[in-house]
Amino acid sequence: MNYVAPAWLPGGNLQTIWPALYARRGVGPPPQYRRERWTTPDDDFIDVDWLQTRPSDTLLVMFHGLEGSSASHYAEAFADFAQTRGFAFAVPHFRGCSGELNHGPRAYHSGDFEEVGWMLARFRQQHQGAILAVGISLGGNALLRWAEEMGEQAARVVDAVASVSSPLDLTASGRAIGRGFNRLVYTRRFLNTMKPKALRKLVQHPGLFNAEALRAARDLYAFDNVFTAPLHGFKSTEDYWSRASAKPHLRQIRIPALVVNARNDPFVPAWCLPHQRDVGNWVTLWQPVHGGHVGFPAGPIPGHVSAMPMAVGGWLASQIPTP
Repeated sequence: MNYVAPAWLPGGNLQTIWPALYARRGVGPPPQYRRERWTTPDDDFIDVDWLQTRPSDTLLVMFHGLEGSSASHYAEAFADFAQTRGFAFAVPHFRGCSGELNHGPRAYHSGDFEEVGWMLARFRQQHQGAILAVGISLGGNALLRWAEEMGEQAARVVDAVASVSSPLDLTASGRAIGRGFNRLVYTRRFLNTMKPKALRKLVQHPGLFNAEALRAARDLYAFDNVFTAPLHGFKSTEDYWSRASAKPHLRQIRIPALVVNARNDPFVPAWCLPHQRDVGNWVTLWQPVHGGHVGFPAGPIPGHVSAMPMAVGGWLASQIPTP
């Protein structure tokens, strides 16, 4: 990815925040999704938003990031890309992220490859053509964990996968987001939605966790220790971050996989990113100097966020086998 940030928007933080708030997401009106509700194997639900442009042999599935949704700036930009290519497009929401709290105690997490696997298997049952999958931030790490766990079997489900701005080393990213400016801005933003949702879940399931400990959490480490880790079978935050990270297992991937990380991402430090020698022949690394966290703005003020979806989507499409 030969990405160069516009001169008017320097630095990883501006390249993260401005695109999410002000940059254009596409060339037309916002996507008009059609929503489906799927019942999960444990009798809960997830909501899937669809954008069906015209009859297509290709489906692009996007897994959103932490507290994201089909309305996130990157989701609408990928929807715009799908429309330009005539692809069907779907955003399956992780539990609790579609605007309605799910029923069970389970939520979602960065290594949630079982949930990703169930979703992709459902898409494969419904769709006979090519399936491409992209995951953003948390969703990308979970998608890569699925590809790692599946090995050669992943090719029976999807043709190629990509991750964008994913925290492949969760310990490194967790520590980075808990410090300084990151703690004041990004951590606060995430906790402002995550803590109320968790407390609403406690009303559903009394005794699920310690409410006072959760209210006292001031960073993702503490939140994960009280909520995410114990609810999803991990002993602690350290255990969760270690076992859920995709970076140690990238050599196990056996389908075409693209891993995109800007080297100035505020909370995915460049020093923790994988090298080509770490990932094997199936994985392609794009690590541009600029871009921020899921930003990659382009063009004159106010800019747009189409450059990354066009590049990543184009790479994915190039992996579809020719008849």
